[in-house]
Amino acid sequence: MKKKIVVLTGAGISAESGLQTFRGSDGLWEGHRIEDVATPEAWAANPALVQNFYNMRRKGVLEAAPNAAHTALVALEDKFDVTIITQNIDDLHERAGSGNVMHLHGVITRSQSSINPELTYPIEGWELKMGETCELGSQLRAHVVWFGEAVPMIEPAIRLCAAGDLFILIGSSLAVYPAAGLINAVPRAVVKYIVDPVIPDVRVNNLIKIEERATAGIPGLVAQLLAQP
Repeated sequence: MKKKIVVLTGAGISAESGLQTFRGSDGLWEGHRIEDVATPEAWAANPALVQNFYNMRRKGVLEAAPNAAHTALVALEDKFDVTIITQNIDDLHERAGSGNVMHLHGVITRSQSSINPELTYPIEGWELKMGETCELGSQLRAHVVWFGEAVPMIEPAIRLCAAGDLFILIGSSLAVYPAAGLINAVPRAVVKYIVDPVIPDVRVNNLIKIEERATAGIPGLVAQLLAQP
């Protein structure tokens, strides 16, 4: 039976494909206050602004390409049972070829009903227009978990982390909860790798730090793991 590797990826891995992290040093996301584009209150106050914001993000995602870190993770599947849990709303892991990806915060290439988040649909192209509705007649919005909304996949993610034989954290500052708490669900005896230029302050057992960008650190780590007997 293959050993189980659980990989948690954050904004750092997508940043190397040219996708801006959700909160820059100035507290803005692509020039917008988070409160104005990524909350239920923002949607209620100005849905057209929010829709356009995510249309632009979707356009950027579709124009981006997976990088060396994304493709290296695919190679792990030759030897291991790999599950990727991502905080990112892009589909770069899937486009790289990863077969088992869980999106904690939704995926921008899908839409969802405004009144029933379980109703989701693929989006053709980059633009989701005002006036496009779900089968219940409500306006479609980006399939993205906003600040202040529940994270429906967090419990399955906790169970995955608790059952893994190896844990790898890539490109996350561990600043956004509840995702930041997933590393604490990993058993004490399990080896945990963190790959990031700035290693977050986390107190866990069996931690190996790789202070590099994802595209530099992940190919080497994958090669090391595949070479193990």
